[in-house]
Amino acid sequence: MEKKNFYVTTPIYYPSAQLHIGHTLTTTMADTLARYKKLRGYDVYFLTGSDEHGQKIEKAAAEKGMKPIEYTDGIVKTFKKLWSKMHIDYDDFIRTTEKRHYDTVQALFQKIYEQGDIYKGEYEGYYCTSCESFFTQFQLDEGNCPDCGKEVEIVKEESYFFKMSKYADRLLEYIESHPHFIQPESRRNEMMNFIKTGLEDLSVSRTTFDWGIPITMDKGHIIYVWFDALTNYITALDYLDDGPLYEQFWKNNDEIVHLVGKDIIRFHTIIWPIILMAAGIKLPTTVFGHGWLLSSGSKMSKSVGNVVDPLVLIDKYGADSLRYFLLREMPSGSDYYYSEDALVSRINMDLANDYGNLLSRTISMIDKYFKGEIPVAMGDFDKDLLKISQEVIDSYQNHMDKFEMSLALQAVFKLVGKGNKMIEDSAPWSLYKDGNMERLTVVIYQLVEIIRMTTIMLSPVLVETKAKVIAQMGIDEKYFAYDKLSFGMLDKSFKVAKGNPLFPRIEIKVEEREKGKPNKANKEEKQKSNSKANDDNLISIDDFAKCQFKVGRVLEAEKVEGTEKLLKLSVKVGVSETRTVVAGIALSYQPQDLIDKKVIVVYNLKPAKLRGIESHGMLLAAKGENNLRLLTVDGDLEEGAVVS
Repeated sequence: MEKKNFYVTTPIYYPSAQLHIGHTLTTTMADTLARYKKLRGYDVYFLTGSDEHGQKIEKAAAEKGMKPIEYTDGIVKTFKKLWSKMHIDYDDFIRTTEKRHYDTVQALFQKIYEQGDIYKGEYEGYYCTSCESFFTQFQLDEGNCPDCGKEVEIVKEESYFFKMSKYADRLLEYIESHPHFIQPESRRNEMMNFIKTGLEDLSVSRTTFDWGIPITMDKGHIIYVWFDALTNYITALDYLDDGPLYEQFWKNNDEIVHLVGKDIIRFHTIIWPIILMAAGIKLPTTVFGHGWLLSSGSKMSKSVGNVVDPLVLIDKYGADSLRYFLLREMPSGSDYYYSEDALVSRINMDLANDYGNLLSRTISMIDKYFKGEIPVAMGDFDKDLLKISQEVIDSYQNHMDKFEMSLALQAVFKLVGKGNKMIEDSAPWSLYKDGNMERLTVVIYQLVEIIRMTTIMLSPVLVETKAKVIAQMGIDEKYFAYDKLSFGMLDKSFKVAKGNPLFPRIEIKVEEREKGKPNKANKEEKQKSNSKANDDNLISIDDFAKCQFKVGRVLEAEKVEGTEKLLKLSVKVGVSETRTVVAGIALSYQPQDLIDKKVIVVYNLKPAKLRGIESHGMLLAAKGENNLRLLTVDGDLEEGAVVS
């Protein structure tokens, strides 16, 4: 049977400074997809790189007294160091300063020019140096760049223009007939609306600076940095010479995936496909625009100064832990509020308490009850376990194929949870004490199979961990191949070798709130407050108007470790916005009962940390004498609808 092909790319990152955890998210997603597809037997090509031209780089280098290439050489080294430490296994790292890329961009530009889709004129309009983007007056946000919020400058210069408007209807028709081209759906709708407002021809050359790729027939002009940068995806496959990589991974490939952040999806779903259409090149299969990692209430940005250094986190917690956290916590397509407390909590709950502990307990029991030899059972398996195992495998594959990695990992941990619960329910120590070795054999074998199958599914994310599990379980590596991903495939015994914990629990100091009676000052303040409230407990409409309420839908729910009352919820409060909300409702609701429930969220409440988790909002609820009930919404009202 002929192998399928899979081509996945990250954006090529701008070397204006070292990369932060937001860039690490995108690249980890791409690496995980590449590893997953390889596990499934695909031929895979994975590309990343650096976008090194443009006015911003030229200015940054000049400020340091360096040539642009010297400046970018130094920063690109830090890129490669980070990807090495994160175990990013790319096939090619492309730099836009390479000759192969110059040649490809110039040839593509010339081809489109000669067929009449690029013409010379004069540009006068608004330009954002930070984003290297042109805007009309109507696209500006209160006079500033709509993408980064910075000031724009009015630019007037001779320019070559690309006939974007000529292809607008054709692109819109393509998007409408290919629903998977732009994902998630919220991005698709956004881009379709953008096109419907009308596309103007795009200025694709500059004359006011030199750091870029010259136009061959007019060397006073350099090619617009986005036309330059986007072409990297075919440069790396040797498009210019119609090489074998281009033949395999673009021309004859049904899975070409660009992973990008939502801030640059417009370039990848409007400018890039129109370039390809004009050049007679097929379009990629999917452009997936993930949300932002938010810090201090806004998108992580080197210019804002709220970035998180992934190298520091790798040194503290390990690459596998960071990879898992990024993919498990990031909702598909939505934003996520990052905190290190949430990182530690996720490592402890999932990797230390659940997965790592399941392995440790199972190996200890094999040592104790079977002299270190894994017992093999061939029947009398729990029907419920067999059913759950297959459901988890199906769910995992379905979500991974749709780039929903958080949901895929949640599915895997349902099986991990089943294993831990099986230990408590079956009480292997009692079976051993009672001499029921036949049943004990089945229980231990089932636990081994759970560990083996979950390790296979987690291996694209936990890339170092698989080898550690194999070493401790002593099982031949061939049993961790994807064609062995079904229950009951382990058909021979192996000797275990207990090792160090996979993920040692991380102990953190959480500041406890003051307990006991309030001090005198607090008493006096409270008395004053109560007195004032008794005098006048009415509020004005202006006071009420300060509160913003929105409809939210619960996507995920789980108990907060070490508490009885708190649940951590992931609540969708808009088309592309998901918030973490910590609510004291665990005594009234089980986590699974909340999924898809539509609730009312206090939207503009100041964020607060509860047990180290930053909560962005509050749920409205009614409290009775002995219970508590959430206020919910009937009907099909959309997430983000304003409650008034």
